[in-house]
Amino acid sequence: MDEDAATLQVDAQEATRIIAAMSIGNYIKVIGRGKDGARALTREQAADLFGQVLDGTASDLEIGAFCLAMRIKGETPAEMAGFLDATEARLHKLPASNAAIVVLPSYNGARKLPVLTPLLGLLLARAGAAVLLHGSATEDARVSSAEVLQALGRPALSAMRPLAAGELAHAPTELLCPGLKRLLDVRRVVGLRNPAHSLVKLMNPCAGPSLVVASYTHPEYAQSMAATFALTGANALLLRGTEGEPVADARRTPAMELLHGGVARLVQEAQGGPLAALPQLPAIDAPATATYIRAVLAGDLPVPAPIACQVQHILQALRDIAQLR
Repeated sequence: MDEDAATLQVDAQEATRIIAAMSIGNYIKVIGRGKDGARALTREQAADLFGQVLDGTASDLEIGAFCLAMRIKGETPAEMAGFLDATEARLHKLPASNAAIVVLPSYNGARKLPVLTPLLGLLLARAGAAVLLHGSATEDARVSSAEVLQALGRPALSAMRPLAAGELAHAPTELLCPGLKRLLDVRRVVGLRNPAHSLVKLMNPCAGPSLVVASYTHPEYAQSMAATFALTGANALLLRGTEGEPVADARRTPAMELLHGGVARLVQEAQGGPLAALPQLPAIDAPATATYIRAVLAGDLPVPAPIACQVQHILQALRDIAQLR
């Protein structure tokens, strides 16, 4: 390549970078005018913006501005659907298999209660389901599902591959989408959640039929998450999980909403009244949680009733998906 051609290539790359930066800047002008002055993006605009963020064409300053602006404004279901569109286009997906995959997003970890998402996944696998648990630690102070799975002798995937019936696999977020992992890690710098932390609970990293088990921590998110699932036509089980994890609280059965093709119906009423008895639960550290899970799987300890109920709803949903194929 001669010097003039090299210069032209550099100039073209710089022009592309500037155009992209101007583009995200224009979006920030729309979403960054405060809670009352900000306007919502269309689904297509949101996909374009989020794609630039994931691709790394936006600067760190612009990404920080995007995160703070969305934190103040809040995401609409259409914006979140656009963010999901951009993410799906960049995901390294799990190849399709003969059976529908249960997807367990695990990002919150244990703060006051043990993280029992691995128990949910292993119970489903024991019942013959193929289960993909994906996630990464977003806070150093919490115990993650990855740590519990490591204590159980189950290392993470190093490459995406088909899953067999009865298999549980764990995929780190960086394996699914490195740009998404970078965006999650922004929280460690600014100390605040951003749209990625909500998106990972909604995204589907599977190429074939699947069921996403999605959780929320605050009741107001139930409506926005259901609305996003409706826009994307997802198959999902939506519940208020344990400290943001997709597993039912072992102490009380939550309401559970099932969506097929984005159409929702209530399949489980929330448990009312006082608790009759508290289940025996371990300390929150990974070794103690792993020991507890082994004991439950061996039959030495009972499966907490809310989790057993959740397993049955998920298995029925998989049967329903199979009939619709």
